[in-house]
Amino acid sequence: MNNLETLIPKKNPVPTLSFVIPCYNEEESLPALLDALSKMSDHLQTTGRIAGPAEIMLVDDGSKDRTWAMIETARQTHGATGLRLSRNQGHQAALLAGLLNADADVTISMDADLQDDPTVVEQMLDRYREGAQIVFGVRGARDTDTPFKRITARGYYSVLQKMGVDIIPDHADFRLMSAKTIQALDSFKERNLFLRGLVRQIGFQSAIVTYDRAERVAGESKYPLRKMLALAIEGITSFSIRPLRMIAILGFLVAGLSLCYAIYSLAVWSLGAVVPGWTSVVLPIYILGGVHMIALGVIGEYIGKIYMETKARPRFIVDEITRPVAGAGRKSADSAAPLGIAAE
Repeated sequence: MNNLETLIPKKNPVPTLSFVIPCYNEEESLPALLDALSKMSDHLQTTGRIAGPAEIMLVDDGSKDRTWAMIETARQTHGATGLRLSRNQGHQAALLAGLLNADADVTISMDADLQDDPTVVEQMLDRYREGAQIVFGVRGARDTDTPFKRITARGYYSVLQKMGVDIIPDHADFRLMSAKTIQALDSFKERNLFLRGLVRQIGFQSAIVTYDRAERVAGESKYPLRKMLALAIEGITSFSIRPLRMIAILGFLVAGLSLCYAIYSLAVWSLGAVVPGWTSVVLPIYILGGVHMIALGVIGEYIGKIYMETKARPRFIVDEITRPVAGAGRKSADSAAPLGIAAE
């Protein structure tokens, strides 16, 4: 650490650090990821940004390839901690499981494909030392994305903001969170998880660092269009009731237009003119039928969320958790017993 940095007053002490990485069929990405995080851990210790080696927690979200076997091997080779879910619970649930089981002063979550630039971790830790409790990694240039993905991503964030969702554009799940903010996050008990919105609800002092999104180091994206659309719907319906209000407004507009058409029909009839028959009847039926189906679909989405929340099912279930062997990492505990159900 240079002399200038030692002269700047720090609000938070030098922290311990955990990396939390959800993994689903990431056997091709894991070797490069582990090497990158190990080198980053050594560099952060050398520069005095962290107190001791960083914990690397890899969360296996029900992978069907050799991901878990490689995580178990990384326990010895890289001092990694492995957390295995009982089945595929989804990216957001896997990420939450890792955050709640991490053991450090600050935790940095990122994807396994190394599209989130690990070198930005230095800036995140600097912002933490300056007082920020949450540091958001925001994508700057998205040159590696296809034009379709760039356009849809920008439209996605724009729609969320117009719907009243408090969200940071171009921020996914690359962020630093202090231990107390994770504790606060655990107090949110909903089962329909959209962490990008939940973290913004926590409060506390926050900061932003920007980075350029890189190419995937290996493998294929685990977020096809279907999952991206599902996440978009999750974000809107979990944090905004504006679609329901829009339905009510649409209902009043349709009712108003229907009233105007009724007055017009009466006026034409009183003048002795022939009121158009088939078209004037069938077309409004189709239009109103389509509006009703859309309205029922939106209302059904919210009712479905209420249904799932009232069941109070576990957000994730941990099958197994392994700690580094003595001498392999910061922790010295051997393999721990399964945590079982982590519903709350």
